[in-house]
Amino acid sequence: MSETHAASGASYAAAGVDIEAGDRAVELMKEWVKKTQRPEVLGGLGGFAGLFDASALGRYERPLLASATDGVGTKVDIARQMGVYDTIGHDLVAMVMDDIVVCGAEPLFMTDYICVGKVHPERVAAIVKGIAEGCVLAGTALVGGETAEHPGLLGPDDFDVAGAGTGVVEADRLLGPDRIRTGDTVIAMAASGLHSNGYSLVRHVLLDRAGMALDAQVAEFGRTLGEELLEPTKIYSLDCLALTRTTDVHAFSHVTGGGLAANLARVIPDGLHAIVDRSTWTPAPVFDLVGRTGDVELLELEKTLNMGVGMIAVVPEESADAALATLADRGVEAWVAGEITDRGDHGTGAALVGDYAS
Repeated sequence: MSETHAASGASYAAAGVDIEAGDRAVELMKEWVKKTQRPEVLGGLGGFAGLFDASALGRYERPLLASATDGVGTKVDIARQMGVYDTIGHDLVAMVMDDIVVCGAEPLFMTDYICVGKVHPERVAAIVKGIAEGCVLAGTALVGGETAEHPGLLGPDDFDVAGAGTGVVEADRLLGPDRIRTGDTVIAMAASGLHSNGYSLVRHVLLDRAGMALDAQVAEFGRTLGEELLEPTKIYSLDCLALTRTTDVHAFSHVTGGGLAANLARVIPDGLHAIVDRSTWTPAPVFDLVGRTGDVELLELEKTLNMGVGMIAVVPEESADAALATLADRGVEAWVAGEITDRGDHGTGAALVGDYAS
């Protein structure tokens, strides 16, 4: 092959994949990943697999591993439009690790997957920074990940994120439907905002139909629309674990896609019902804005958005005060929102009753 022919031949770079930019991104993210390390983590970035010393589980009599995987959905498009990349990682960690803690499991480690149309090293590093900060808040290690460049499939500024995590719980301390009893108290923990669900509806109503600008100041928010929509998802993992150490907890429910009632119903055993009283809280202004602007019916809002509640704890009635005190000490806004009953007049699973407080 002649030198001229070789110079004009196809290459990975010509196809749109920049390996050097990927290497630069890895170097930039290393300092953030180090901040998430736990004593059980072996090695650093660069290996083919993350290593976690399983002998640390020797203190468990019968350790059960809990795993979960998730993404952030179309909230990433808000981040892309605003050019803000260091908050979306908080959302990713919350979506994964708060699912894991629902069964009472302690988060152990997490991996991430970042897919981009074009590697911008500083942008990728900002995303990983957010993931690492979220891992610290969840008490979990970030042991590895993958950044994939997909030119032609995604635009140069497009990206998506996903993650998977693992936790551990002692078998006889597993939380869930089997523990719930009639008379238990339903405790709601406040959401930080929309969290990471329902953004297809939110974007359709506020951006597409109403034509609102992300940089528009919204009086009810005290900040721009974009800043409100990018508010990171609250990470409850360590708060929930604190509850399990200080009080008797029967179950948790992470309020994500499907809304409060549908997610709470997932941990309610057959024959019992969770009744949640809307009058015990006032949803943040963003929920009213979406409903009012899009003329969205209340039931549609409630099965799409969290309506101000990000996590639920179900505890014995006599443990409710202690649970609220623990959460207050940790700076978590929480309140008694309902109860578990064997009455069938509200249907199966979980139901919201009454009107929201004004």
